[in-house]
Amino acid sequence: MVRHGAREVDMVIPIGLLKAGRTSEVRDDIAAVKRACGDALLKVIIETCLLTDDEKILACRCRRRPGPISSRPPPAFAGGGATVEDVALMRRTVGDEMGVKASGGVRTTEDARRMIAAGASRIGASASVAIVGG
Repeated sequence: MVRHGAREVDMVIPIGLLKAGRTSEVRDDIAAVKRACGDALLKVIIETCLLTDDEKILACRCRRRPGPISSRPPPAFAGGGATVEDVALMRRTVGDEMGVKASGGVRTTEDARRMIAAGASRIGASASVAIVGG
């Protein structure tokens, strides 16, 4: 929907390919979506609670170009959401060249502060009024 004015696009990393060790295909998928996005910001979502720490690092390394990489809640049946530990791991992996977005489970001002201290450059939350008001 970039041609209709979208400035940001979210994509979920192909987790099956990542878990199968087919990282070149994961990179190709990300690159194809980025080409389709043009100048729009591409946010690559990693469903962290479905991955081991090594897979999270690998997923972060598949995202080579600047732009946020996001830890987000997986499908409801899998449980979880962004954790301080995952955000810190992602930040250590991507350094300062990429953003890290913490999404899911951030409900209070203190939650947001912990995520930012761990390295989040963005917060995704449905409780934004409570967070800002807190």
